Amino acid sequence: MTLTAKALDERVGCLPPSAVPNEPPRRAGGGTNRRRWWLLACVAAVVASALPVVLDDHPVIRVDGLRQLVEFFAAAVAPRVDGGFLALVGASAMTTLAYAVLGTAVSLVIGVVGGVLTSQVWWRADAPARRTRDVVGWSLARVALVVPRGIHEVIWGLGLLIVLGRSPVVAVLAIGIPFGAVTAKVFSELLDEADRAPHDALLAAGARRSSAVLYGLVPSALGDLLSYAFYRLECAIRSATILGLVGTGGLGTELLDSFRALVYHEMWTLLYALILLSALADGWSSLVRTRLSGSRSRRRGSVDGRDPVVAGSVLLAAALVVASVWWVRLDPSVLWSDRSARQASMLAGQVWPLVMVDGGLAELLRLAGVTLAMSVLAMAIAFAVAAVLAVPAAALPQLDRVTASRARRLPVLLAARLTMIVLRAVPPPVWALLALFAFYPGILPGAVALGIYTAGVLGRLMTEVVDNLEGRPLRALSALGASRRQLVWYGVLPAAAPRFAAYSLYRWEVTVRETVVVGVVGAGGLGVLLHHQLNSFHFAQAATIVLTIVLLTLGVDFVSAAVRRSIR
Repeated sequence: MTLTAKALDERVGCLPPSAVPNEPPRRAGGGTNRRRWWLLACVAAVVASALPVVLDDHPVIRVDGLRQLVEFFAAAVAPRVDGGFLALVGASAMTTLAYAVLGTAVSLVIGVVGGVLTSQVWWRADAPARRTRDVVGWSLARVALVVPRGIHEVIWGLGLLIVLGRSPVVAVLAIGIPFGAVTAKVFSELLDEADRAPHDALLAAGARRSSAVLYGLVPSALGDLLSYAFYRLECAIRSATILGLVGTGGLGTELLDSFRALVYHEMWTLLYALILLSALADGWSSLVRTRLSGSRSRRRGSVDGRDPVVAGSVLLAAALVVASVWWVRLDPSVLWSDRSARQASMLAGQVWPLVMVDGGLAELLRLAGVTLAMSVLAMAIAFAVAAVLAVPAAALPQLDRVTASRARRLPVLLAARLTMIVLRAVPPPVWALLALFAFYPGILPGAVALGIYTAGVLGRLMTEVVDNLEGRPLRALSALGASRRQLVWYGVLPAAAPRFAAYSLYRWEVTVRETVVVGVVGAGGLGVLLHHQLNSFHFAQAATIVLTIVLLTLGVDFVSAAVRRSIR
């Protein structure tokens, strides 16, 4: 029996609220109306962002560039595979992996220290005399991590290249510093949400604050930290590739050289290597996080140290750190060399005081508006593509006991997941360069590039949301005779929609920062102006642009947080 839409509506209406997973608590009219207003605001923002493209008198599509785009994709079936070039690709892939591993290691060190110092539990004081001092300390610690988190890795890389020269330390720090600030924010939230009973008991027994955190809070949050660390490694591979496009070496540098020469067969060999590297990191990360999730559910939050996959992965990661130091010949002494000190002093003198860009505040605000519009259009594209891919890519283990269609779905599932891996494995600057074949410079090529890339990342997050949904409502609907399409429309999407929206808003914050990346290759916005100022050695004006990007990111963070609170 297949239920009609009306009958299924009635059945769903009979389910108690507790049976619907991830559903925000119902509010008496106000909450629903607020969510509707936010939805209308999002639609209005997308329309407003698209108006400059629609109303522009200049042509948008480059007809002559479409031929080059066809040639590029046609070269995918015939990549360059001679031995010498494959050896170069293999060495470049190892360099990219080494930068990612070392950058992740640095970010974990910063994240652990910064996470403790920015957590509320660290600064919590019962004595009134200490309360004001600790509130000030907590606030200063949080502010200290805002700027590193708001500046993209490419900007860190360009600045560090000026100070340190072409050293492997540049790529490692350019990944480690911003990733560390993000990891610190996540880790602080994990500590604040952890069970405080062991921590409070240690403090009551006379233990120092550091010992209470180390032995009372960290063990319960360690599983989540390890899970997040392996996820950051996958992200670091993409960042290491992007940094290669600005001259740090690895697959990114080779990609840019091949693209400048329009040697598409070489580009596809490099892209296949990058996709393979990303797929391996994605699979490893997913396996570890799945085992950690199962371990925590069995042991109520603690990490099962006897799990051979988790223990072996930690040992392998440690070995990769050592091997990466050897591979890139990491020499940290460049940090305190005389040359670096002179360059840092020179850069600081040229950055301050800040200088307004040509065209004044009006031009700066105009480009900030272009950047914001680009990010909004990119998220609209990403959400649409990710929503289409998420359900086919989901394994839906909740239905294993009531449906035998999983084997038939396997080819579709693998195709959807492979598509998402390809979308997020290819860095945004490469997508931007391809978009510039089809479109004239402006908002559209940058939005398309960021939208395609973000769709791969957002699609994976959405897929995990679907796979983690509570199974009882879905199995109940299936037992009542609902078709698979009805299960998706009436069981999956209503339950997953709040999380879909929350992840999309989070990715919007990240996308605003990544507009710098597509701007570096000329796709529009503040990134183009920043690239021009850096190439002209106008560092004071470049610093003004960076500050504008940070302020724009903070504004988006504030709006995003407000929207997320309203849709809970």
